[in-house]
Amino acid sequence: MAEARLSIRSAKARDLARRLARRENRSIADIVERALESYEIREAGREPAASFYARLSQQGGRDIDLEAAIKEGRQGHKGIDL
Repeated sequence: MAEARLSIRSAKARDLARRLARRENRSIADIVERALESYEIREAGREPAASFYARLSQQGGRDIDLEAAIKEGRQGHKGIDL
């Protein structure tokens, strides 16, 4: 079975991959694979907001009504003196 080939259509990406491959004495495919793995770890490692807030509410033990908390501290402005 033939090995899958990598096709880089961007000239800038191809030149960068070629330079890095020469510098590190690796194949272009290896450089691209390592870069994509690093990107996946960096980007996919972030926790989605919905799961973050769900975990936060479980750790905190109670939900906070943010609007009520804001209204508690509000004071009406008397206006300007004319």
